Amino acid sequence: MAPSSTARVPSGLVAVQPLRSKRCAGCRRGPLSLLVLEDGAPRCLHCADLGHLVFLPRGDTALTRRAREESALSVVVVRFNRRRSRYERQGVLVEEAALARAEARCLADAEARRRRRARDARRRAAEDERFVAAFAAEIQRLFPGCPAERARVIAAHASVRGSGRVGRSAAGRALSEGAVISAVVAAVRHVDTPYDQLLMNGMSRFEARRRIAAAVESLLRGWAEEADVG
Repeated sequence: MAPSSTARVPSGLVAVQPLRSKRCAGCRRGPLSLLVLEDGAPRCLHCADLGHLVFLPRGDTALTRRAREESALSVVVVRFNRRRSRYERQGVLVEEAALARAEARCLADAEARRRRRARDARRRAAEDERFVAAFAAEIQRLFPGCPAERARVIAAHASVRGSGRVGRSAAGRALSEGAVISAVVAAVRHVDTPYDQLLMNGMSRFEARRRIAAAVESLLRGWAEEADVG
């Protein structure tokens, strides 16, 4: 099915990716992968004085925009979509040197973005380190008997970015007492009791928590009451 007579090629400098085999009306070269219509007749790019241009497929908006900015001559490339009965953009033809300059500009931007991401990652890491230290200090204030290394492990686990754990909540970020205690209770439950094994054995979460509640309370009481010996 050929494009209908009502489906007009967009105005301006346009090259077409033909759906059927076409030959140039001038030099008879063919089949053509790209053609330009002149007075309704297909012309190859060379006969249309566009043979020095190179094709840049659509997809990279920034590269396309910059290539057109750099190129003294640019041509929109379209193809007819039978299902939609319309011509759709496939890319542009631009000068090869212009494309090279545009690619260099995009690479420079990509490098700048990479450096910015690296700076942001270092900043976030420093922020996380400070927060973990503050969280661990609050754990030890509430539970002076908790070993310093254990407090740091609990704080680091509770504060992982994107984890959804209590340390990332608003209360956790504010170092509220409830949030800190919740993080410590969760750590003790999983590390110092058979809670995980009970769950693996098929026990419900509520029953497993009831079974280990006394052990959790005993350890937390010991941490809370034990003062550091100088």
